[in-house]
Amino acid sequence: MTIVDVARAAGVAPSTVSYVISGKRRISPTTRRRVEQCIRDLGYHPNAGARALASSRTNVLALAVPLRTDLNLSVIMQFVSSVVTSAREHDLDLLLLTKDDGPAELRRVASSAIADALIVMDVESSDGRIPMLSALDRPAVLIGLPEQHSGLSCVDLDFVAAGSTCVHHLADLGHRDIALIGPSPEVYRRGTSFAGRFRLGFDSAADERRVRATAHPCGHSYDAAMACLDQVFAGDRHVTGLVVHNEAVLPDVLTGLAARGLRVPDDISVVAVCPDNMTEDGAIPLTSVAIPAPEVGDLAVRMTIRQLAGPPQPEVHLLPPRLTVRRSSTAAPAVAATHR
Repeated sequence: MTIVDVARAAGVAPSTVSYVISGKRRISPTTRRRVEQCIRDLGYHPNAGARALASSRTNVLALAVPLRTDLNLSVIMQFVSSVVTSAREHDLDLLLLTKDDGPAELRRVASSAIADALIVMDVESSDGRIPMLSALDRPAVLIGLPEQHSGLSCVDLDFVAAGSTCVHHLADLGHRDIALIGPSPEVYRRGTSFAGRFRLGFDSAADERRVRATAHPCGHSYDAAMACLDQVFAGDRHVTGLVVHNEAVLPDVLTGLAARGLRVPDDISVVAVCPDNMTEDGAIPLTSVAIPAPEVGDLAVRMTIRQLAGPPQPEVHLLPPRLTVRRSSTAAPAVAATHR
C-alpha cells in the first residue's frame, strides 16, 4: 500500500494524507477520521523516507557504540539488539556508529541531520563527548553514568549497588576473604563508568562488612585469567569467595579453579555479573547479578522518544541489581581448601 492508495480510498489528495500523518496542517475532524480509518483498513505503514518528508524528521536513531577489543562483544551486542528491537517496535530505524572517534563521530552525525537523536554507549566517568552532547540541538541518551551528568539523560544498571550486593551475599554466607576478577586493565585506565562504579560498591561493602577483599583486572585471554587466579591465591590468602565481573573470562576462571583442585561451591563460592543466558553454560548454575541489557536498551529508546516529544527533560534511571542465587555459592567452608 502507498499513500496514493490511501488518498484514493479516502477521496482526498495524497498531500492531505501526508498532513494527517504529520500533523503539520490543520485538517477537518471529519476528513481526518476518514483518512485514519482508511489507513487502518488498508494496513498502510509509511516508510522512513515518506515520514521524513512529511514531518521533517528522519525517524532514525543513532546508536554510538565504539567496538573496542577490551570489551566483551557478545554482551555489547545484547545491548545493541535490545535497542534495535525496541526502536523497531516504535517504527524507528537505527544507525549504528562503531568508530572510536570520540566527539568527532557524534558531531558528524549531528551536523548532517541524518538522525533525530543519539543513544551513546561505553560511557566514561569523565567522557570527552559530554560537552558536545550537552550543546547539541537534538536529544541524546547515555547508556552509562558519567560523574558529571547534570542536565543529561542516562540509564544503566546501578553498578555501585551491584558491587555491594555481591559482597553482602558472600559476607552473609560467612566468607571473610574474597576477591574480585574485574574487567581488563584498559577498561579501568579509560575510566569506563560501569567498572569504576562496580569497584566502588565492592570496596565500600567490603569495608562495611570487615571482609578482606582484593580486586584484580583481567585481560580477555586464558593466560590472563590464569595469571589473575595466581594473584588471587598468592601468599597467605585463603580466598573462599570470588566475584567475577568479566564475562569474557568467566569460563576460563571456572576451568582454572578446577585445575587448582578447587570445587565450586564446596571450596570456593562464585558470584558472576553477567547476562542470565551465561549462568547455565558451565557444569554448575552460577549465582549471578544480571546485566539487564533488554531492559536498559528498551528504556533508552523510550527515554529518547520522550525527549523527541519535547520539551526535553533530563532523566536518570539506575536499575536496581537483581541477584539470583543458584548452586555456585554456599556457606564458607570451616577450613580453607589448599590452593596449591
